[in-house]
Amino acid sequence: MIAYDLDAGRVRVERHGQVEHYDESIFDFLDRELGQLRGLTEALPFDFDCGFAGYFGYELKAECDGDAAHRATTPDAAFVFADRLIAFDHADQATYVLCLGEADGGEETGEWIEETSARLANLPPLTEPEPYQGEPFELGLRRSRRRYREDIEACKRYLTAGHSYEICLTNKLLARPAPDPLALYRSLRRANPAPFAAYLRFGDLAVLSSSPERFLAVDRAGRAEARPIKGTSRRAANEEEDARLAAALGTDEKNRAENVTIVDLLRNDLGRVCKAGTVEVPELMRVETYETVHQLVSSVHGRLREEVGPVECIRACFPPGSMTGAPKLRTMEIIDELEGEARGPYSGAIGYLGLGGACDLSVAIRTLVIDAEATTVGAGGAIVVDSEPETEIEEMLLKAAAAAAAMQFPLQERRAGWKREPGKPHF
Repeated sequence: MIAYDLDAGRVRVERHGQVEHYDESIFDFLDRELGQLRGLTEALPFDFDCGFAGYFGYELKAECDGDAAHRATTPDAAFVFADRLIAFDHADQATYVLCLGEADGGEETGEWIEETSARLANLPPLTEPEPYQGEPFELGLRRSRRRYREDIEACKRYLTAGHSYEICLTNKLLARPAPDPLALYRSLRRANPAPFAAYLRFGDLAVLSSSPERFLAVDRAGRAEARPIKGTSRRAANEEEDARLAAALGTDEKNRAENVTIVDLLRNDLGRVCKAGTVEVPELMRVETYETVHQLVSSVHGRLREEVGPVECIRACFPPGSMTGAPKLRTMEIIDELEGEARGPYSGAIGYLGLGGACDLSVAIRTLVIDAEATTVGAGGAIVVDSEPETEIEEMLLKAAAAAAAMQFPLQERRAGWKREPGKPHF
């Protein structure tokens, strides 16, 4: 396991029970390690050809021109080095078994591949995950509904005064620690299937994500893509009403303004590391429909300069602009002041960095973070000058609903509970 402590500026690496420390940034560590390992793998039909998998926490903004305002209780970044992996291609229904070994294959490498392949061939069909069977969770807001409304009004004052164009304000829901994170993750996937679902386990820490949003992908040829999401609408059970809601989202001026603001921010971020003239927006404000919500999605592309690798690109664009607002640096200062605590893995990025020079990272939203103390769910939304506080509160709750549903907390009861002012989480 690889864990990074921002305050200490130290990377902790544990291999086979032995611990080593490196006094350097996690970005520098990953860049150096990938540079030494690059070229060890052959071309494959997919980009994760062994490498590092894990998350970058939001507080790493302090190493991307931001401030170190709050300290997270979880590692500021956590990764595993995947020298053995099983990759499943959902489109082609093909399974690949990969093992990084000696050039001649090696007896141990061959045995692992054979044994793993045999076990995969003999696996029984996987049944549909059952709803979460644990005790019902009782959720409480970290900052009460009243306090969140006050924070929205404070955002609007900053916006009116010209400090920012858009502020992504968030809150947290808290519950007791989940005893079986894997079962809860399977329930989350069932309740809210998403293209960037992820399950990470680092000892007592588990990160369960059903994110629909790509933060950044870079392929082996240096082509970069970001797919920011700004603009959310609920789904409807009635097909006609559902179509109406999707169409309304696509034409809503407020949501379109939010989306364009973040697209411009990401064009600027990518422009710092891409060849001149290559940054473009092939898709602008397309409505995409997911299990629980409609979303307004854009796509920003660019081609990295020859001397720029994926880690430097990540650093230039981090944290995800859709989770800060614009301008990024001043807006992050406002967020630090109003939220008053670290976000941790939430609002950061989850994904992999492959040995062939590619990476793919999601924005850590629709995500549960579980440790020995609590289960937390972050949620929020972009605040602009014409934001209505009650509408913004409902959007925040809507985004948290998928995770709450995975924990088998009925929507009607959940909303009643959210209106309480817990002060502390209700366990």
